[in-house]
Amino acid sequence: MIWVIDASVAVRWLLENESHPHADEVLEKVVKFPHNFAVPELFAFEVYSVLKRMHPDGLRAFTGAIIPLLQGGMLRQPMTESMAMKAEPFVKSGLTGYDACYAALAKQLRGRWLTFDQKAHRSIQKSNVSFLLGGRRMPQKWP
Repeated sequence: MIWVIDASVAVRWLLENESHPHADEVLEKVVKFPHNFAVPELFAFEVYSVLKRMHPDGLRAFTGAIIPLLQGGMLRQPMTESMAMKAEPFVKSGLTGYDACYAALAKQLRGRWLTFDQKAHRSIQKSNVSFLLGGRRMPQKWP
């Protein structure tokens, strides 16, 4: 299974006050099995933006930690007309355009979107394309 990583997961790798053991476990798996993970191209922009606002050295954190992961073998999906079309039903379900791209990518890859965003997850929970991190367990079929 392919796991689509939300920006809310990645920022927890680098912000001390946001850390979470499930985020750490995702990072461990990304390093070991990068081909099991994917992100929409907007992931990099979102993470960069948050790190620049909230990390004492956001540029260094981004270039030292996130860029190597992005170049390490995970799929990076560009925004295309096809992706926009796949995202549209998720927008109609209540997701932002950004979050809809994560969900659409998970659906396209027959995977799951890993997120800490409760509101987004609940908006599309019935579609079975997202998994809310932060609870007691990690998803089934976890690598």
